[in-house]
Amino acid sequence: MSIERTPDTAARRSYDLVVVGGGIYGAMVALEATLRDCSVLLLEKDDFGGATSYNSLRIIHGGLRDLQTLNLGRYWTFGRERRWFLEHFPHLVERLPVLIPLYQRGIMRTEVFRLAFWVDRLLLPDRDRWANGMHAVPPGRVLSPSAVARQFPAVDPEGLAGGALWYDARVPDSQRLLMEVLRAACRMGTTALNYMPATRLLREQGRVKGVQAQDAGDGGTYHFRADTVVNAAGPWSREVAEHFDRGAPGLRPCLSAWNVLVDREAPGNCAVGKTPPESDHHYFLHPWKEQLLIGTGHAPRESASGSPRPSASEMDDFLGDVNAAFPDFELRRRDVLRVYAGYLPTTQPGSTQLAKKERWVDHGARGGPEGLFSVQGTKFTAAHSTAEAGMKQVVPGRSVSEEKRAAFEQMCAGRNGERGRFGYMWTPDTASSDWRSSLARLIDEEAVVHLDDLLLRRTTLGDNPTRALAVAPALCDLFAWGAERRAAELRRVAQHFPRVQPPPSVTDAYA
Repeated sequence: MSIERTPDTAARRSYDLVVVGGGIYGAMVALEATLRDCSVLLLEKDDFGGATSYNSLRIIHGGLRDLQTLNLGRYWTFGRERRWFLEHFPHLVERLPVLIPLYQRGIMRTEVFRLAFWVDRLLLPDRDRWANGMHAVPPGRVLSPSAVARQFPAVDPEGLAGGALWYDARVPDSQRLLMEVLRAACRMGTTALNYMPATRLLREQGRVKGVQAQDAGDGGTYHFRADTVVNAAGPWSREVAEHFDRGAPGLRPCLSAWNVLVDREAPGNCAVGKTPPESDHHYFLHPWKEQLLIGTGHAPRESASGSPRPSASEMDDFLGDVNAAFPDFELRRRDVLRVYAGYLPTTQPGSTQLAKKERWVDHGARGGPEGLFSVQGTKFTAAHSTAEAGMKQVVPGRSVSEEKRAAFEQMCAGRNGERGRFGYMWTPDTASSDWRSSLARLIDEEAVVHLDDLLLRRTTLGDNPTRALAVAPALCDLFAWGAERRAAELRRVAQHFPRVQPPPSVTDAYA
């Protein structure tokens, strides 16, 4: 089923549940509620997955780092979630080897990791490692210094005692995974509307009765009726909670988090983590589509009302730390192709310490409107498990029917992961109409409103900044837009790539 943007039709129905927020947490809440035979409406103020969900490091964590800190609950959860993603989205999720060079400092020692890997084998059942072929998750192991150098030739050999190698998973095209989750939910009954911000909570005698929303396109106002509302607004969950209730009990402030795509080839097939001298912050090199994605930088923010992008000084500090951890790179600002920035919850205002626990808040149990819930997540990895756990509060007594479970698994078994995916260096063949046809289908099926929706959040065309700017004028031909709208859409695309100039062949289109 397509994701149909028909607010007039949607407003004529009533729902069991309205989800406010269309990031990965909102999409997973919609999916899990629909699996439990709830009628669901999802409202997103901008485009689906356009904020933190789009700007992640694209890694599904397996929990080993939580085992090191003895956070066993999180360790088990992440191990199960790694398996869930690998099994349900095998064409979009793949295993990722992770390498940590060890210099016998603090807990980053060979003997500590040998113990951790032994405990990992003991605690994580074989069923949580099982998957077919390249999706299997072998146990971690400690490597010799020479083996580390073979895996990561740029390693600093001075004082190197060995390395820890284990397997997480990655989602190279996280935007497509989110859209496939949303498509599955809509196929089973969810209605999803993007560019539809919820402006007011409707209530009667202290109970939720739905939400009022305003179409960001034509300004139309709609009332959507439901007895339960879930605030899954991600970085804006506190603001939405304060707007819908008297406050935001239990919801944490946010910090800025960013990952950087640099103009360097990946130095190996492993993700490599290292801490700069005199720091406890780990930076990871992620070999992403034969390019190098580096993360994650953090900086405090007073609120999520501004931009999460790092300032010039914050970027300089980030690059300085990365260069201290990996001295051979000598990165400069001119090497940065793209900054992926979003917000994540922190432990307290002004801190750069990430919160480690996802939270559900039942506002009715705290004196607020009955039927209003808020969820605040931390990692892409935890979105499914958090949504699944929250259903016990939001729709108690409802379970996943065998019919719905089988339908979802059948959807996952198809090769739907091929939609919208293009190689990093792909360029359109002007003599072929196939790529135009496939993009036209996505426009029709996935509620594409703006050109950057198609480039960035429905396809992988925006992964390569130079290619994105080059193909954008041709993509406008897929829409029934006049000259003024085309120019506005191209300006909107260019704002996403401030560090890259359009190729000379299309420069006039951006004038």
